[in-house]
Amino acid sequence: MNPSEPLQVDVAIVGTGQAAPSLAVALAGDGETVALIEGHLVGGTCVNTGCTPTKTLRKSARVAHMARRAAEFGVRLGSVEIDFAAAMARMQARADSARSGLEEWLAGQARLHLIRGWGRFNGVDEEGGFSLQAGDRQVVARRVYLNTGTRPVVPTITGLDTVPFLDNVSLLQLRSLPRHLVILGGSYIGLEMGQIFRRLGSEVSIVETGPRITGREDADVSEAIRLMLVDEGIAIHCGQPVDSVAPRGSGGEGVRLRVGGRDIEGSHLLVATGRQPNTERLDLEKVGVKVDGRDYVPTDGQLRTNVPGIWALGDINKRGAFTHTSYHDHEIVLANHRREKQGSGAALRSADDRTMAYAMFTDPPLGRVGIGEAEARALVAKGRKVLMATHAMADVSRAKEESETTGLIKLLVDGGDGRFLGAAVFGIQGDEVIQVISNFMATGASYQVLKDALPVHPTVAEFLPTVLGKLKPLEA
Repeated sequence: MNPSEPLQVDVAIVGTGQAAPSLAVALAGDGETVALIEGHLVGGTCVNTGCTPTKTLRKSARVAHMARRAAEFGVRLGSVEIDFAAAMARMQARADSARSGLEEWLAGQARLHLIRGWGRFNGVDEEGGFSLQAGDRQVVARRVYLNTGTRPVVPTITGLDTVPFLDNVSLLQLRSLPRHLVILGGSYIGLEMGQIFRRLGSEVSIVETGPRITGREDADVSEAIRLMLVDEGIAIHCGQPVDSVAPRGSGGEGVRLRVGGRDIEGSHLLVATGRQPNTERLDLEKVGVKVDGRDYVPTDGQLRTNVPGIWALGDINKRGAFTHTSYHDHEIVLANHRREKQGSGAALRSADDRTMAYAMFTDPPLGRVGIGEAEARALVAKGRKVLMATHAMADVSRAKEESETTGLIKLLVDGGDGRFLGAAVFGIQGDEVIQVISNFMATGASYQVLKDALPVHPTVAEFLPTVLGKLKPLEA
């Protein structure tokens, strides 16, 4: 292959997030030539700075937490000491292993070219192919899939540029434990990392400018999460703007936030106030791909952009900023491509048909699917009949047996056809239990089927029929 000549392929995939590697391998296995373009680390956020390292570190934090509670279970230990550097080394080794395994898998695929370099469009060639530049390589492809992910948002706050603040990437590069970690942002990343670092020995303060943490969740769920974190010694400040940020002390060590007229000080600042799409370097205007006001790429249900032959997958299409939605995107476009290629006439799969499910991996975790109570009440106000039931984790046998009684289960059901509308499971194994409901929702069956099914004892999920037996009409 002459690197000075354009690489002619059937498919170019820009970015190696969770949709890209499996899509590339599948298409190459189907006999197509594929250029997989990556400008940084193969595997994207999940493998390198997201799910893989943070859940690995979460385990270290949970072990420390349970060691401190050992006496509750009749186990006597000495003082619990944290080797922060060792915990971080374990985390990094897991991420490195995941990435190297992915790279080896890709390297062993025929007809698949992994090209290192930031991908961007040059335009459309004379024959209608899309021309892209990846580093010093030019690629021409008949179809293009974009899977470039997101990065942290840096808010506009007076003085923020005067302190060496952390984001989700640089936080994981620390090898010395922060004495006092101040977190700006009371949503999922901020709460997960706040709990982890508190359990590893840091003081932690969380600053949320909105009225409560996890603002998209129901108020009772947010309050249960807040109480759990406060009980672990985390300070939470909500409902006041951040007026300014400044270095603390004459030596510039540490940070001081002016929040609602008072100071909050710490040794380190983590900014976790949201994400923005990595689309500005793609030169989308050269091929006419449209973006919205926040630079996300709108798509139809088949994940097609406004330009035929170009698809947007994963976080940048604003259809769910999760690893699992990105991977599901690849399954949709792959299935549709194969159906169209075979001319089977089968209906195309659509992202519009899926019900959003996700989890927040605090300990215990929050599992969520479908709508919440506030949305359900809005439906009731429009004349829809909705049933709701809640059940405290403190009344779940398995939770009591394991002394993990924090949280609640909330189920929402259509009062007409009996289908699930949504659910929240905050508590022990909530991330797993929610999938019982999300998978059941995909069947379209009435809740009565699940209520009458035989559960396994002793589990958390066995209480779902019990909770369903408590359903009552919801008022607006």
